[in-house]
Amino acid sequence: MKRETSNAKRSAEDEQTTVNEVVPKLKRVALVIGAGSVKCAAAIGLRKVFQREGIELDMVVGCSGGSLYAATMALGHDAQTIADMTRRLWTREITERRSYSAWLRMLLPGVFGFDERFGLLDDRVIMDRLRAAFGDATFADARIPLYIVATDLRNGEQVVLSRGGLVDAIRASIAIPLLFAPHPIEDRLLVDGYLSDPLPVGVAIKEGADVIVAMGFESHFQSRITSLPRFSLHLTSLMTNNLLRAKFGLHNLAHHGEVIPVIPKFTQRISQFDTDKIPYIVEEGERAAEEQVPYIRRLLEREPAPMQTL
Repeated sequence: MKRETSNAKRSAEDEQTTVNEVVPKLKRVALVIGAGSVKCAAAIGLRKVFQREGIELDMVVGCSGGSLYAATMALGHDAQTIADMTRRLWTREITERRSYSAWLRMLLPGVFGFDERFGLLDDRVIMDRLRAAFGDATFADARIPLYIVATDLRNGEQVVLSRGGLVDAIRASIAIPLLFAPHPIEDRLLVDGYLSDPLPVGVAIKEGADVIVAMGFESHFQSRITSLPRFSLHLTSLMTNNLLRAKFGLHNLAHHGEVIPVIPKFTQRISQFDTDKIPYIVEEGERAAEEQVPYIRRLLEREPAPMQTL
């Protein structure tokens, strides 16, 4: 009888200990890759560092050029595969084929008509390359939850894509105004994600990330403005850089969790299609990520608050 009473008491004590035990809370880590064209390849270096350090990602958010790298990472491609895909996909050839109908509509709008689906460049090359790279892959195929950001042309709202085909989502997110026509998805016409937020940290906040690693890039200015496309790119660089600083400052002030900037320091000038500099860009991404690893580790290892007892 005493043994049964003792066993019952021990069982009750064990149960109470389990209830009162501090249960670690999972900290969700998000990687946000902002707009930056080929400079976004720095995210490959960051990913290599995180894999080496055993830092797992719980979600990836991509915007504009960053959407290419976010998608390839979410699908589980290794660093070399991602770099090779970029070299094949993102070259100056995608801007060499002009849309002659668009030029006619621009020069003679009264004759040929002008509407919101305007784009100076023919997008068939970039679409062919996106299909070759991603095929029929959808968000459901991602091994890591993926979010791609675009902008609604009609009202300027941020549009977060998380279902459907990856080719359409990426094409919408990289639709540089004036150069590429807006891309239709469902009932919306979408343009480049940087117009609403060049570093969409807010998406990771909304999705419940506790630690947000934000890799952002300032756009370079055109050294010589010799054409309408160059003039357009120069103006958008002015706007994007100011929006980037403002948005990042706001998130740092307002977010209750941790937003960690990883900003590569490029000593070489990098143009939009300098894919030959990808090895250098990746190295700078690694270097920038390594500087933040000790702090990220402290955040992830910090003892969580104890759960309330029943």
